[in-house]
Amino acid sequence: MSDDDLCVARVPIFQGLTRQEQLHVAEFVRPTCVEKGETVYSPGQPVSRLLVMHSGHLKVSRAAANGQDQILRTVTDGDVVGERAFLTGHRPVDLVVALEDSRMCVFNHADLSALLRDYPDISQRMLRALSDRLSSVERLLAAITSSNVNARVAAYLLDLPGSIRDGVATVQLPMAKQEVAAYLGTTPETLSRRLAALSASGIIELHGRRDVTIRAIDALECIAIPR
Repeated sequence: MSDDDLCVARVPIFQGLTRQEQLHVAEFVRPTCVEKGETVYSPGQPVSRLLVMHSGHLKVSRAAANGQDQILRTVTDGDVVGERAFLTGHRPVDLVVALEDSRMCVFNHADLSALLRDYPDISQRMLRALSDRLSSVERLLAAITSSNVNARVAAYLLDLPGSIRDGVATVQLPMAKQEVAAYLGTTPETLSRRLAALSASGIIELHGRRDVTIRAIDALECIAIPR
């Protein structure tokens, strides 16, 4: 079985395990596929499973006071969904929908609890992943609560998953610009102008509608810090 087929080998919380241990963990996995637009789970739904993304994109949102959905985050390869329900036992308050055809590896909570007892390192890595996500949320929250739209856009680009080589990162917008703009509390037109300005300054390069190359990560990080 290759790493492409072995879902747990792609996830940071399982990467501290040996190959043999990963194969043992994989025995508890139930592969699941969802189609674009399909609801993975809804608020209040009894959920006793942890979802590990193998490929694709999911959107996690929550109903705001005005009745509109507020996008909280997007989930892509190697990410985990449902850890809150596992750690707290509470039913989810978020709506999770597939942005594209996606493939997941699913663990039942009972099986995962047993695995955590056998491999405590998984718990530590899960907490570390939650801490990293909290840091990203705090940075974006600081940017969003400021009036600086450039900071919001920069913080968002920095937190997108991607590959880095020789100080150059390649990321992809997981949603249409209209949805990204709503997530950042701005308009699609303003988002396009800010991206164009970053491109004109040489900090990023735009390729098509969604592909972005970050040429100057340090410069983008400076912009992401609200003044």
